Amino acid sequence: MRKSTVPMTTRAEVQKFELFYQENLDRIYHFVFSHVRNREAAEDLTSQIFLKATRSLDLEQNAHSRQAWLFRVARTTMVDYWRAHCRRAATHSLEELVEAGWDGPVDANPVRSEAADRVEDILQTLPGQDREVLTCRFLLNLSVRETALSMGVTETNVKVMQYRALRRAATLVDSAAQPKSSFAAPHSLCPLPGSR
Repeated sequence: MRKSTVPMTTRAEVQKFELFYQENLDRIYHFVFSHVRNREAAEDLTSQIFLKATRSLDLEQNAHSRQAWLFRVARTTMVDYWRAHCRRAATHSLEELVEAGWDGPVDANPVRSEAADRVEDILQTLPGQDREVLTCRFLLNLSVRETALSMGVTETNVKVMQYRALRRAATLVDSAAQPKSSFAAPHSLCPLPGSR
């Protein structure tokens, strides 16, 4: 039997990283996809994030710290992507893009319901942090802890931000549902019967 030239610690580190990769791949991919809305770009960015992780990840840290660090890497990778993407987009005119064979934006999900469109409209109306917390919690189904890791805040902050974001979203829904009639009286002027 031939002896391996790879030290046992390296083999153990590879196994630890493989486990870390398997535990976090879906979370990171969904986080990235929620920001770029393009499968190929999300896959490329996810692989870049894990490549960066292979170079700098401290496997001796606890799982919570490693995951928090990975989400910070994901956030900075996303920032780098959007900076480069916006820079490239600004250097091309629409005519150059069409001449190069660009067919225009492609919708990844062409069949959308009216409810999905309404949710998207409400999310786009909310401030960025509200949009991010609601997307993580309800569209990506991340736990409070995972959302806190991805946003770089505490779990308590996530709960407070989620509560406030839901209140803002409910206000938007209520204001859109109210009739735009001049005959609609404010509630304080028209109390319910029996409430006096």
